[in-house]
Amino acid sequence: MLGEFDIIARYFATPDPSLPSAGITLGPGDDCALLSPAAGAELAMSVDTSVADVHFPGDAPPEAIGHRALAVALSDLAAMGARPRGCLMALTLTHAEPAWLERFAQGFRDLGRHTSTPLIGGDVTHGALSLAVTVIGDVPVGQALQRSGAMPGERLAVTGALGGGHGGLRMWQAGGQDLEDPLLAAYLTPIPQLEAGHALRGVASAAVDISDGLLADLGHLCHASGVGACLDPACIPLAPTLEMTLGSEGALHAALSGGDDYQLLVSVPDTAWEAAQRRCADCDVTLTEIGRVVAEPGISGIPETMKGAGWQHFTGGGP
Repeated sequence: MLGEFDIIARYFATPDPSLPSAGITLGPGDDCALLSPAAGAELAMSVDTSVADVHFPGDAPPEAIGHRALAVALSDLAAMGARPRGCLMALTLTHAEPAWLERFAQGFRDLGRHTSTPLIGGDVTHGALSLAVTVIGDVPVGQALQRSGAMPGERLAVTGALGGGHGGLRMWQAGGQDLEDPLLAAYLTPIPQLEAGHALRGVASAAVDISDGLLADLGHLCHASGVGACLDPACIPLAPTLEMTLGSEGALHAALSGGDDYQLLVSVPDTAWEAAQRRCADCDVTLTEIGRVVAEPGISGIPETMKGAGWQHFTGGGP
């Protein structure tokens, strides 16, 4: 039987030599990890908890569960324009199965390698399957993207395409298992838009990641900025095959309120629009205008029948 410290030592404690170590004074193995903040930067930190059969299917491939747990946490750094420095993971397991742990750790490590995010510490406990991942990044002082900077007249735009996360969830619930399918991949193995977040620093005036649904997260941005929004539903980019899978109305509803997209929603002044598009294109990311910031509170342009609540715990809202 594997114990707590056996799991940590075998699957998580060995540093990956391919990952950056600059600024990491002490990694896994002690009571705390130690980081040295970069000169002229401030730290950006966020934590995201993923619970089996709430945020992801408990019977999903272990490598997808590991990838997803890190990806959804890194999406918050992307929204701030921060670069990852490292992460902490608290893993709760129902039982310690070596084959499952190996695949889980591989998925987590692979995304960590892809995003230059070393695992620098954490914890393992016994209980219902869940993961809490804390990400630590840095951003030059005064340059972090925030939700509170949008101004009336600016363009609202999103990276990538929307609705794929919700479409993938519905496919999984219907028995789909092909992780090569773009919708299932969008749901189970999303890619945080870190490079786009870096590129949009200095040109976007406000940003938020789309995890709870476009309308819900746009509402957060508008509230923080003291503005409203007018959307053009016809301009919202839909994930590939989404309309084929859910129909036109179902696809639009998934894009507006389904959640789990992990793209970025930004507000961009007209004078910076061409630069914002160019910078995103340099990262192989599309940036699509979907509406405008307005002075009047509320979100207009969307039929009332399409205004879902997005994902919220405890309130009954959800996909």
